[in-house]
Amino acid sequence: MSAEERKQGGSEAATEAESAGDDSEVLDDEPRNILSGLIAQLRKGMDLHRVTLPTFVLEPRSMTERITDFMSHPQLIHDTSLKDDPVTRFVDVLRYYLSGWHIKPKGVKKPYNPILGEHFRCRWQFQDGTEALFVSEQVSHHPPVSAYYYASPENNLTVVGEMRPKSKFLGNSAATVMEGFTHIEFTNRPGEEYVVSLPTVYVRGILFGTM
Repeated sequence: MSAEERKQGGSEAATEAESAGDDSEVLDDEPRNILSGLIAQLRKGMDLHRVTLPTFVLEPRSMTERITDFMSHPQLIHDTSLKDDPVTRFVDVLRYYLSGWHIKPKGVKKPYNPILGEHFRCRWQFQDGTEALFVSEQVSHHPPVSAYYYASPENNLTVVGEMRPKSKFLGNSAATVMEGFTHIEFTNRPGEEYVVSLPTVYVRGILFGTM
């Protein structure tokens, strides 16, 4: 195939991806063949964490950083602890939890598996002058377990949790069971704690259809 043909093929793939929506990604022939060869080696129910995946299906970051996606809008609960109505506080926490699920990469991407002891740190600086700190660490490799801690003392907020993803190949789909819990606490309200879990994530259309 000439360079011009490859360029034209890439343009057609890009156009097809755009027409399918921002969440779709159309693979060229080479990565599609690699993926097909990989899938041929899989067996239904196989643990995908023990499978070496090609880089084009991976995000350019690891799970220790990916966790921060779930904390994209912490300002939604910065003033929650100051509200007297417990139902209002509950709704605020629920809204904050759901807000972390709107960020996702284009197409179907899996973050890199962190190595044991790997950690990620970052800081938020908010418009009101307050800030928050985050640290996560891979505390187990087999099975993979990521622990994380978020704190914004000026906003009376701490978020502590662990994530234990388990991925399974299911034929034309794959599932990631997100075991573990997140504990949300307001430091000025002792004894009040919100414990949330993560949903099971499915990827369908691996062999037939659009991922």
